[in-house]
Amino acid sequence: MNVGSFITSEKETYGIFSDGYAQSVTDEFIFEYNSLRDVLEKDSLSLMYENALGTSKLKHSNIQFLPPLINPTKIICVGMNYRKPYPIDGQSVRDPNNIILFGKNREAMLAHLDFLESPVGDASNSFDYEGEIAVVIRKQARNIPPANAHEYIFGFSAFNDGSVRDWQSHSIYAGKNFSGSGSWGPWITPLEDLVRPSDLELTVRLNGEVVQKASSKDMIFSINEQISYISSIMTLNPGDVIATGSPDGTGASFNPKRYLKSGDDLEIHVSEIGSLRNYI
Repeated sequence: MNVGSFITSEKETYGIFSDGYAQSVTDEFIFEYNSLRDVLEKDSLSLMYENALGTSKLKHSNIQFLPPLINPTKIICVGMNYRKPYPIDGQSVRDPNNIILFGKNREAMLAHLDFLESPVGDASNSFDYEGEIAVVIRKQARNIPPANAHEYIFGFSAFNDGSVRDWQSHSIYAGKNFSGSGSWGPWITPLEDLVRPSDLELTVRLNGEVVQKASSKDMIFSINEQISYISSIMTLNPGDVIATGSPDGTGASFNPKRYLKSGDDLEIHVSEIGSLRNYI
């Protein structure tokens, strides 16, 4: 079953999602495990499921979604991981020799159904979307071989790596970290609940039109390779999030460019997981 964080009765909580309903863990459980990340760190998922299953069912329309993990220790993004024109104005380059990484601040990320924050001033003229598949780490990982990387995956989610293209020329960090420019959710689907975790389909719709479509099999570096590479550099901790790259079809790839504007409706769907939807 899916897991994530939300607000009900003006209270932040977390729990499970299934069949159009959410179920919160009890106040007593939150006293012991303050957040979903605490549950992962203490390897107490089975206890969380048992606790939440005994509580009232809440319709999605009666809750406010939060990012599935409200306090990930790291959000790591992978760049140039699908074959497409780079830079985005039409020139193709060869596959990168190594995995390209950059970081995302928590403040840049909103939740399912939130309104993305259009940047102020000239930055709003190059505000773009990037649909991605996100991976959430289950347990501490360091120097993990690719063949064993799946043992460290908790689950998957949909991710929008909101980007301000002109500011990427200032620095990748600047262009990728405008407050409220990205999102992820609506929840995390555990690895064991997926039928085909190695072949997840990513579909992005802008105002109902399909603009990005790819499979995780199309990645240059597989998810297992990404986890292995990152764990060779730093320790991955429970609740860390890895955004695995975005395929062709972002607004900057259109001619003329199709950047986000007020009133747009953005939907990022990942097969077997669900749809992340945001408005501008």
